[in-house]
Amino acid sequence: MPAEKKSVAFVGCGNMGGAILHGILDAAFSSDASSSASCPISRFTACTKSAGSAERLQAALREEHKPHVKVVSGQVVETMKDADIVVLGFKPFMADYVLSIDGVREALEGKLVISLLAGQSPENLNRIIQGSSGLPGAAAIVQVIPNMGAQFRQSMTIIREPDAPLSSEFKEIVEWMFNQVGWVKYLPESQMPVGSVLVGAALAAMTVPIEGILDGCVAEGIKRPDAMEMTLYGLRGLLAALEAGIHPAVLRESISSPRGCTIQALLALERAGSRSDYADAIIKGTQHLKK
Repeated sequence: MPAEKKSVAFVGCGNMGGAILHGILDAAFSSDASSSASCPISRFTACTKSAGSAERLQAALREEHKPHVKVVSGQVVETMKDADIVVLGFKPFMADYVLSIDGVREALEGKLVISLLAGQSPENLNRIIQGSSGLPGAAAIVQVIPNMGAQFRQSMTIIREPDAPLSSEFKEIVEWMFNQVGWVKYLPESQMPVGSVLVGAALAAMTVPIEGILDGCVAEGIKRPDAMEMTLYGLRGLLAALEAGIHPAVLRESISSPRGCTIQALLALERAGSRSDYADAIIKGTQHLKK
């Protein structure tokens, strides 16, 4: 780990940025944290768009975390200047507005910038930062796409393989931060759009069949909380089977008895074309990011 601890600023700290911040704080600065000694970060600053958002974020911090976090609103350039590492956590469509603010290019010069912006390549972000100055890229930008599991330290985070290798110090910090909130996997540039959909949008898409299952259970007389409890334990069993290397088709076949309820349920889904709907969802989400 780097000998000198760094300061990290989140510019935009809404749902995703907040999830990552809370996850890292839990990992490094909670009373039962085991990794605080190896934490390469000394302090955090979170810059939100509005004062109301700043107040909500401040209120959500646990008492043992508050000494390590400064929460501000609207102070984009000042926040970037005061940090060694900057995390871009605002909405991707806001990139042109935020990164074109006077003083941003100078504030980011020579710094590690971690972009959580799906669909915004590091090259495009550097073009926005440089504007019409004609100067070469001033920041080392790495694209990192986590998911909302970061708040529970269960995120699958993908990192784009950088065109120019990061310094060993920067690489260690990025990997440390996101290993604290789950697991990391490097992907080449060409696979980042579909990878982003898989780790992010696909999780949201999977809540649709879960809701449908719960609705069916309620219709057949089970209370929704009881159905949710049984579904959650069932999902844990499914996860264990898949992690053991059992192919989904083999798993379905192994529990489908002749004239049984499982095959009837599966046939209903096949008649509805559900599998192709989910394939289309991944494809359409990926094509959107490629635009």
